[in-house]
Amino acid sequence: MVDEKTVKKVAETARVSLTKTELKEISEDLNSILNAFKDLEHLKMGKNVKPSFQPLEIKDVTRKDKTEQGLTQEEALSNTRQKERGYFKGPKAV
Repeated sequence: MVDEKTVKKVAETARVSLTKTELKEISEDLNSILNAFKDLEHLKMGKNVKPSFQPLEIKDVTRKDKTEQGLTQEEALSNTRQKERGYFKGPKAV
């Protein structure tokens, strides 16, 4: 069981100030959570059941790199008026 004294000590260690009402509420909430986990202890699990740490299987969602033909310099510059001597022209940087 988590009592208010334990919650107060943890809060002080974390440099969090809690009111008496908050101490009581948090200790009740923590005890409720711990009791929910105690219910799981009563379940009979087979020896062949693997622990599940992820609710969904983690898959590699990246794609393979594929080389493709890129744009020519002329094609890349075809939609801009801001070009000079075969390059994009940007604002002057000082």
